[in-house]
Amino acid sequence: MSERQFLIDELSKQESWRLFRIMAEVVDGFDTMSDIRNGVSIFGSARVTPDSELYQDTVRLASLLSKAGYDVISGGGPGLMEAANKGAKEAGGESVGLHIELPHEQGANPYCTTRVDFRYFFVRKLMFVKYATAYVAMPGGFGTLDELSEALVLIQTERIKKFPIVLYDSSYWAGLIDWFKNQLIAGGFAKEHDLDLMKICDTPEEVVSFIQENVPC
Repeated sequence: MSERQFLIDELSKQESWRLFRIMAEVVDGFDTMSDIRNGVSIFGSARVTPDSELYQDTVRLASLLSKAGYDVISGGGPGLMEAANKGAKEAGGESVGLHIELPHEQGANPYCTTRVDFRYFFVRKLMFVKYATAYVAMPGGFGTLDELSEALVLIQTERIKKFPIVLYDSSYWAGLIDWFKNQLIAGGFAKEHDLDLMKICDTPEEVVSFIQENVPC
C-alpha cells in the first residue's frame, strides 16, 4: 500500500469515528433533555458581569419564567447564560445548561440543574431549538446572532413550528431592525411580514407576558 493510500484510509477512519461522536452527542442530548417541557431558550453575552443591570434583568426574567412554569435553557456558560441559570435555579425551576468547551471562555456555571456538554455547535443548536417553545435573545455577540438567525430561518422556511422570538432591550436591537428594514426588506431580500417573527421587549415582565400569551403552560 502506498503512503498516499494509507493516509486516505486513516482519514476515512477518523471521519467514521467523528460520525459516531456526533451520534453519541445527539443521543446524550435527547436522553438528558427528554423531560424538558415548555422550555424557553435564553441567549446572551458571556462577557456581562454580575454587577450589571442586564445581568440582573436576566436573573429576574429566568426567575419569573420558572415561577410561571417554564423550563429555562441557556448555553451553560458565564455572563448572561449564568444569569439565566441562576434565576431559574434560585426560583426552584429547571435550569438547563447546554455547555460547549471554547478556548477563550470559562467553564460551565454552577447554576445548572441539568447539564449537557457538547463538542459540536450544530448538535448543541439542535437541542436549543428542539426543546424550546420560545427564544429570548438578550444583548450578545456573534453566538447570540447565530442562534437568532437559526431560529428565524427555520421558522421562515417552515422547517419548524412557529414559536415566539423575543429581542430584549430595544436600544440594543434597534440598529439591527433598522438594517433589516432598510437593507433586507427594501432590497427585496426578505418580506416585511418576516419582521413579525420577532417581538422587542424592554422588561422581564413584558417578556413573560408575551410568552404566556403565545405558548401558555
